Amino acid sequence: MSERIVQVALADRAYEIRVAAGLLSRAGEHIAPLLHRRFAVIVTDENVAARHLDALKRALALQNIGCEAVILPPGESQKSYAGFERLSEALLALKVERRDHLIALGGGVIGDLAGFVASVLRRGMDFIQIPTSLLAQVDSSVGGKTAINSRQGKNLIGAFHQPRLVLADVDLLNTLSPRELRAGYAEVVKYGLICDAPFFDWLEANGAALLAGDRSLRIEAVARSCAHKARIVAADEREQGERALLNLGHTFGHALEAETGYSQRLLHGEGVAVGMALAFRLSAQLGLCDAALAPRVERHLAANGMPARLADVDGAAGFAAGKLLDHMRQDKKVRDGRLVFILAEAIGRAVQRDDVAPATVEALLAEQLTQAA
Repeated sequence: MSERIVQVALADRAYEIRVAAGLLSRAGEHIAPLLHRRFAVIVTDENVAARHLDALKRALALQNIGCEAVILPPGESQKSYAGFERLSEALLALKVERRDHLIALGGGVIGDLAGFVASVLRRGMDFIQIPTSLLAQVDSSVGGKTAINSRQGKNLIGAFHQPRLVLADVDLLNTLSPRELRAGYAEVVKYGLICDAPFFDWLEANGAALLAGDRSLRIEAVARSCAHKARIVAADEREQGERALLNLGHTFGHALEAETGYSQRLLHGEGVAVGMALAFRLSAQLGLCDAALAPRVERHLAANGMPARLADVDGAAGFAAGKLLDHMRQDKKVRDGRLVFILAEAIGRAVQRDDVAPATVEALLAEQLTQAA
């Protein structure tokens, strides 16, 4: 089964995303040419370490690369000031040098945290992403967004810091729970909705088989998603324009994550799924797109086991529309005090709008919440 290579074209900071089955066992071959000395530090969490750390160590040893591992507790709570301090101090205790590389082995939490620490430790170190979740393979490992959370909201403290390499081994997805896999699939669907209508058609035909484990479909979906993100990142690295479209569903989704306490009640991808459906409903209400599109999006999400409506979120009956709107006011896309929404003119054509009345959004949320009561 062939390897797919996606280039992220950022001049002297360009890098490759390699997508294939079995990449972890060959990781040393791809990492060795990047190193200044035959040494790297692996940052991972307890769950991922139990499944994949030994395999990565063996792959590095085949290329005579020495390594140390920092193993963190699992969970979103690590993306915090405390998690940042814990990892930074652990790395400094290992006497890492500025020219050393960190290897982020894990999902979005590990990639975001390790990348942010790498951006500032010793005033900036290089890092490599080996994403182990579908969400990380198609989204968070690519593009250089690194961050931790604040009490005020998600990903509000961070930096743009590009990796040197991304190795997306689709075989690692076999160790995910069905729920984690589906949550990542929401980010795959996002690319079809924002810029590639034929891809969304393809997902409607192949999504179930992809989720069931078809390797070739997974490689195609990951590579195609990464190609879209790579193109957008190369054109707008720091999210001044088109890159914001990648946040379809995230303004709603982050508000839902905040309301559920960034807990297992709602995974990030699940929040994005509900958020995308809400974005299409809001788009239809505003007359931007055909009213039939929102039900189509919801059907695809629901058919593949994802929440598609506010009523599907655990505890939604206790939510208040005004409180969700307050969470949205901490969104990173807020501009001059106005909420900026990523909405849709069609499947495959997303747009930014900063002229949506908050009262319209609150009314939509209130209407949807009545179905959860």
